Parts: sequence; C-alpha cells; structure tokens
Amino acid sequence: MTAVEVAGLTKSYGGATVLDGVDFTVRAGELLAFLGANGSGKSTTLKCVMGLAAPDSGSIRLQGTEVCGLQGAAQVKARSQAAMVFQKIHLVPRRTALDNVCCGGLMRVQGLGSVSPAFFPRELKEEAMACLDRVGLAGSALERAGKLSGGQQQRVAIARALCQRASVLLADEPVSALDPHAAEQVMALLAELAHTENLAVAAVLHQPDLAIRHADRAIGLLNGKIMFDGGTAALSGSVLDALYAPDRIAA
Repeated sequence: MTAVEVAGLTKSYGGATVLDGVDFTVRAGELLAFLGANGSGKSTTLKCVMGLAAPDSGSIRLQGTEVCGLQGAAQVKARSQAAMVFQKIHLVPRRTALDNVCCGGLMRVQGLGSVSPAFFPRELKEEAMACLDRVGLAGSALERAGKLSGGQQQRVAIARALCQRASVLLADEPVSALDPHAAEQVMALLAELAHTENLAVAAVLHQPDLAIRHADRAIGLLNGKIMFDGGTAALSGSVLDALYAPDRIAA
C-alpha cells in the first residue's frame, strides 16, 4: 500500500530552485533512502512532506489524504500520520527516556496529563515502555536522556515517534552525528521497523554504503530533480559518481 505519494513538488528559496517537479512514493513496509550532494533537495523534500516547509506547488498525500492546503484541525489530523526524527536529536536532556517517549502520545491526552510528566496517564507510560522495549532500551527507561549515548538517544527519538502511532516515519540525516557502529544499529532498526511494523520509512542519508546495506530502495536527487529511483542493488559506481560529483567539484 502506498503511504506517501508526492507529485510535481516544487520549492524555491530566495529565487533559487531547490525542488523542481519531484515525484515519488513510499510504500508501507519499505525503507526508502534519499541520497545526493549537499543542496540537492533531500532534506527539503522531507520537510515539505512533514509540513515543516510549504511547497510552492505540487501534491502530497499521506495515507491517501491530500495534505497541501489543509488548515486547522484537519491539517493536524492528516499530518499526525507522519513523525520525524532529526540529525539533531530533540530530547529533553533532564527528563527520563520514558518521559521523552511519552511526549509522542500527548496529542491523545487531555488535562494535566498533557502538560506535566508527573500527571502522564498510566496507559501512556505503559505504551511508551512498550515502544522503548521495541527499540531495545526498556532497561534505560528511567535514565536521563542527556546521560545516554548518541545512538541510544536516537533510538529514544524513534521510540517517541512510535508512541505517536504514526504510520510514516521520516528521518532527516538520523545517523550523521553517530559513530559507525551506532549508525549501523539505527539503520538496522529503521529497516526492521519498516519490515515488521509495516511502517513507511524514508531517510535522508549521506552514506551510500548504509543505504545499500539497509534500504530497500533509493532516490537520488541532483539539483532538485530525481535522477535515480530504484533498488539499492542498482546503485552502481557511475550512479553515485553522478550524484556526488557536485560535492567533489565544490571541494
């Protein structure tokens, strides 16, 4: 089933075209990797899907619902189908891992339970614990997030997205700040979640080798246009050379 469908996506900043007619889909149960040189439009694409940037034109459908042009409660409901994980891990360092994961479910909570960890409902805490267990961190639930390693913090952020009950998980450079071992663990987790939880997962990566090892499919962007869309086994040296030549020239 197609969870994300993007057609004719365009976006410019200050007169510079960042996305130029981008079309792609993300299916439930697959991990899609976005590859390309700096400035190719990878992160902007995910931000438009998530609603963090407004496209100039085009269509974005999440689980069949067109989200462009929606406002108010309708927009919130439609966008709640997607959750995002960032390179800079946005956790509250003084709060526990469990408290941080609970924040993913606060839209379902009313009253005091939505404003203070001291009043988080028991049901929410139980669900958050299950999400931590899913990412292998149930034993660290009561540790402060700021005391965890970078890889552990990113897994907490993924657990928070699971607690949101999103069917689409977007990850913008989720492993760029991690050491190679932690990066492998996080990418393996994202692939496992796609395949076993039937999530539609899309990740911006700067490491083609990680995409080849973990992703089912890759999209290569160059100057705001898609120049490759296919299985990662087809990411030949010539394809990668074409995608990343602008970075080498600039260097």
